[in-house]
Amino acid sequence: MVFNSYTFIVFFLVMMGLYNLPISWKSRKIILLLGSYLFYAAWNPPFILLLWLSTVVDFFVGRALYTQENKAKKKLLLVVSLIGNLGMLCFFKYGGFLLDNFVLLVNALGMDYHPAKPNIILPAGISFYTFTTLCYTIDMYKKESKPVKSLLDFSLFVTFFPHLVAGPIVRPPQLAPQFESPKKATAQQIYEGLFLLSLGLFMKVVLADGMLASPADTVFGAQKSLHTLDAWLGVLAFSGQIFFDFAGYSTCAIGVAACMGFTLPENFKYPYAATGFSDFWRRWHITLSAWLRDYLYIPLGGNRKGIFRTYINLMITMLLGGLWHGANWTFVVWGALHGLYLCIEKLIQDRSQKNAVPEDAAIALSGWKKNIPSGFFKALFVFFLVNVTWVFFRAPDFTSAWRLLISMFSSVADSIVVLNSLDVVTVSIVIIIMVLFHWRMRNTSVLQAAAKMPVWLLGIVWSAMLILLILSQESSGSFIYFQF
Repeated sequence: MVFNSYTFIVFFLVMMGLYNLPISWKSRKIILLLGSYLFYAAWNPPFILLLWLSTVVDFFVGRALYTQENKAKKKLLLVVSLIGNLGMLCFFKYGGFLLDNFVLLVNALGMDYHPAKPNIILPAGISFYTFTTLCYTIDMYKKESKPVKSLLDFSLFVTFFPHLVAGPIVRPPQLAPQFESPKKATAQQIYEGLFLLSLGLFMKVVLADGMLASPADTVFGAQKSLHTLDAWLGVLAFSGQIFFDFAGYSTCAIGVAACMGFTLPENFKYPYAATGFSDFWRRWHITLSAWLRDYLYIPLGGNRKGIFRTYINLMITMLLGGLWHGANWTFVVWGALHGLYLCIEKLIQDRSQKNAVPEDAAIALSGWKKNIPSGFFKALFVFFLVNVTWVFFRAPDFTSAWRLLISMFSSVADSIVVLNSLDVVTVSIVIIIMVLFHWRMRNTSVLQAAAKMPVWLLGIVWSAMLILLILSQESSGSFIYFQF
């Protein structure tokens, strides 16, 4: 079930009605849990058992980890949890990938080995709920938070339907305590929640699917070298599509949760206004970035073990972050490019600190610096380099990615034109407005901006979004991040 479907609208209205019945809090939580399982079962009912098994195992292992004082037994429990969670993720998500690479390796060594292709179906959202349960057991091991008191509350923490399939990835202290006492949305929460739900659907249906998906699919699906303008517009279209698609999902999730009185963490903060790559990862998929930082980069040593280890840790974190997105070497290269960007940025920052300008000279230069609108141009430069990485993220293989990169940076003989004039105008306008909007909003939030708008203007904007949503109602495609 996807947010951008009539099925979800009916489901949401029924859930709101049942959730607000004058019954006990425990009964309302049971309704919420059953609704979350129903929401998930809409994709593939048997995978409910996998989700349930993961929930039950991590609930009891988490409790045991928190209370166990024997260090050896505690480590054993953690290993069991890691093997259980990562084992399921590896089997379903990376089983085929690992087998393909193993076959390539043994054939390269001269062995004739051709096993049958495994028929493995990827359970929706497994990457997201695996990270959610993993951070719980790791927190229990470190005693960084207290165990969730009941299996019902823990089940809701894992399966709460707004965040279940594509995040935001929640930590135990962010959501689990909210199930301990009765929740009922205030009028302000419902108003803000419905506004965010409308905005998220507008981003997904109108902008991502209606305006940018087709040009991006056309360019990335081309089998020949493209005209430079078409190549760039296709990549720019995808940069907008994936932002509006994924940020649209997160906005819907936060809005739906707010309508029920719950708060989910922010997941996007205008990433194309980032003036550096560390800044970009503080704005793009914030909950995953924070997860990788706290549960991978810092345990590896972070920046505490010298500059060389810092670079190694950055690269490992981004390589695994890339692999998290998909079982394909193109995602690994995408992560490697971001790791390289972060390493270069840190190198420049470290050298700048060593060669810091004396205070007197800095004062003398300050007038010159005021004349340089550096922030916006830095953001454009970061946006340019991020677009290069999107080629590997979206392309199905290295041949396609390399062909597209050549088309972007050189004039290829016999290149073809695949985008029509309407596509060129549409992509140009949407991307320019998106980048300017990100820069304008980089230090605020959409709710803060909406609160400052006159009521009549907010009404016009909201109505326009709803009208365009209705006109674009044929879109019911899945969100891109569902495949991860």
